Amino acid sequence: MQITLLKSKLHHANVTHAELEYEGSCAIDGALLAAANIREYEQIQIYNLNNGERFTTYAIRAEDNSGIISVNGAAAHKANPGDRIIICTYAVLSQQEAGIFKPTLVYLDENNRIKESRNAIPVQVA
Repeated sequence: MQITLLKSKLHHANVTHAELEYEGSCAIDGALLAAANIREYEQIQIYNLNNGERFTTYAIRAEDNSGIISVNGAAAHKANPGDRIIICTYAVLSQQEAGIFKPTLVYLDENNRIKESRNAIPVQVA
C-alpha cells in the first residue's frame, strides 16, 4: 500500500504579483524553493487564507532572494498581491518510507523571508 504525505510547505507566503498574461504557474523565490525542497515544475497546491481558494499549479523559479511569490495565468484570478497563501507539495510513499519520512516546513514573514524551518507540526491542543 502507498500513502500520500505532505512533502513540503511554505507557510504564510505573501503574494507579491498576480500576472494573468503570464504563462501559467507560480513563480517562487529560488532560495525559498531550495529551502522548502520544491523542484522547478513540481506540482504544488496553493491555499489562499484571504479568500479560501484552493488550487493546483506548478512551481517555476523566480530570482533568488527576491521574495517573489507570483501567481500566474488563470490562477491569477484566485489570488491578489497581499494575499497570504500556503504552498504545499505532497509525495506518495510506501508504508515503510512513510514511517521514517519528515516533511520540510518553512515559515515566512510578511516579506517572504524565512522565520523558521521545522520537520513537524506541533500537536494541536484544546
